[in-house]
Amino acid sequence: MSDDPVLAVVFAPVPAASGPSVEAELCGPLGPGRAESVAARVTQRHAYTVTVAASGTGRHTLRVEHARGGPARPGPAVLADVLALAGGARDTVAVTGHQQDLIRAAVEEPAGGHVGQVAWNWTGPVDLARFTAAWLSVADRETVLRAAFDWTHLPRLALHEWAEIDVAHLAHGAVSWSDLIERDRLRGFAPHRPGLLRVTLLEGPPRPGGTRAPTRVLLTHHRALLDERGVHLLLREFYRAYVRGGTLPGRERRPDVRDHARWLARQRTEGARAYWATVDVPPETAAPEAPDDGSPAAALGTGRVHRRLRPPQTTRLRTWAAMRGAGESSALHAVWALLLYRAGGAVGPVPVSFGVHLSARDIPMEGAAGIPGLLGNPLPMTVTVDPAEPVAGLLGQARDAALDLAVHAWVPGDRVRVWTGRNPDAELFETGIVFDRRVELPVALLAELRAQDVEVDAPRVISAHPGLPLTLAARHDADGGLSLTVRYDRRCLGDVDASALLSHCVRLLRSLPDHRDPQSAVGDLLELLRGSEVPRVLPRPPVPEGPDATVLRAGGPSADTIVLVRVPGVPAGAYEALVRHHRGPERIVSLRAARPGEPSALPGLSGAGRLVLCGAGPGGVAAYEMACAAPEGTVAAVVMTGVGSGPGCAVALAAGLESVRAGSR
Repeated sequence: MSDDPVLAVVFAPVPAASGPSVEAELCGPLGPGRAESVAARVTQRHAYTVTVAASGTGRHTLRVEHARGGPARPGPAVLADVLALAGGARDTVAVTGHQQDLIRAAVEEPAGGHVGQVAWNWTGPVDLARFTAAWLSVADRETVLRAAFDWTHLPRLALHEWAEIDVAHLAHGAVSWSDLIERDRLRGFAPHRPGLLRVTLLEGPPRPGGTRAPTRVLLTHHRALLDERGVHLLLREFYRAYVRGGTLPGRERRPDVRDHARWLARQRTEGARAYWATVDVPPETAAPEAPDDGSPAAALGTGRVHRRLRPPQTTRLRTWAAMRGAGESSALHAVWALLLYRAGGAVGPVPVSFGVHLSARDIPMEGAAGIPGLLGNPLPMTVTVDPAEPVAGLLGQARDAALDLAVHAWVPGDRVRVWTGRNPDAELFETGIVFDRRVELPVALLAELRAQDVEVDAPRVISAHPGLPLTLAARHDADGGLSLTVRYDRRCLGDVDASALLSHCVRLLRSLPDHRDPQSAVGDLLELLRGSEVPRVLPRPPVPEGPDATVLRAGGPSADTIVLVRVPGVPAGAYEALVRHHRGPERIVSLRAARPGEPSALPGLSGAGRLVLCGAGPGGVAAYEMACAAPEGTVAAVVMTGVGSGPGCAVALAAGLESVRAGSR
């Protein structure tokens, strides 16, 4: 069914106070050398000693011993490492709370696309072989391009030895530019495979004299891997490789995402914890929900609305803010706070909170500015909106809050949730702002390209997954104007409301320089929108859970019962493929895990035969924890796999089930 290198671990549940060692079976295509390497790597990373011995074609016996003499039963992190490293990863890297959130969102809702796209024009000849070789050379040099995602236990990066970068070249007329953008956005990525970036070139139309219009280049990347700054850094490396014939000198560039993860793990958190303990982060002000009037359901997908301040208007705003000791970004934050205050129908002084994305490229880590990974976090900014306060006071609040956040840009959002008393899995905010600085290519590099008759313009963002129900992105365009783009989830914000919201934002930004009087109040700004309808921004709808247990195949009266544990993030189609192709006599039941380790539903599922819990990816960890929490003897075996395609996981589960069946003979 699949060529994915997905493996399975078969484990008989043992008591928590188990003996000096326990055994499991590793099923899948794994050579002896690789198996020993996996065992050594897992031993190096955990307080367990792991050894392997071949036990048949495609099978190895794992022996796990606690290195410090404690109980031998390993935690799920140990087995997740075995599966990731045996499945082809060279190494794994822990990621921050924000990146964990992005990976979870991508694997739990794969149809969402979860990509970012940038485009630029390439004027001059295109040597396709050199173009492709240059990207492969960048992948050899930059660890992040050889990364995939592993979410068997906790979401993380799985680093591989190599990655194929997909480069496609299309003739003019093969597809329209708008269709190409949409088609490539919907195509998405297989998140468990490295190479989460691809490039498509679309030839321009012919011109008189035998020349052609510039070639349009579309770069699509997974949003949980790179931010816009990271894309710019990779493009610089690509251009350097291209002008040198397609090859970059040297080995892997360091520091990289591994070094950043180590730096992050070493940071002391006392100062950040003390800061967040004093910061009031209220629930974000949200507009009241619209009554259910029987109107059609909201449209699906991501919407995009664009507006801009012309260069003279931008200069005027910048001058006004600078005279008050702030920048344009603080003016934008202040206006956004006003719009949220108005959306909530607040009266009097009210604290307002929203997300501000920080790239974290200026953290005190040597070389951090050159790491093309996803280092930053959206962190909550809180200001108090008081209609009686002077406008300059609100602007100063936004400026001071931004300076405080910059010091803590490295702090993962999940820690902030805990430090502010929130549910670790809850969202801190529903809207966010990204203020990107325009990144210019080095003049010397542009000159090298021109020497080879190639000219390129600055890449521009044309599509990005909003991540939140509503995201406002701001940047300066080539003419010096301030470009504003709202990206939104159509389930939470309608197209008309999104357009009105951005229009209100632009109107307030344009009017700020008119408020020169130091006593000009915030309420005067709000009066400008009197009579305009308040746009509705609704929370994200909950994910439907489905029934707790469903019998997928009845099986024989005395047959074993296979329980397929469902949790968010189980590779799509894995269980369906197993039911279609597994020929055993067992009864097969699908069970939704309410919480990890929840054993209450298990006794009612077992029949006359044995009870075997199975799970793909995070479903395997949930199955393992449920089995360990159940009364001894309830579960005969657990089969858990790493992540992969649905068919790949089904093959691994089938191999594990065959091992369970063979062990009962």
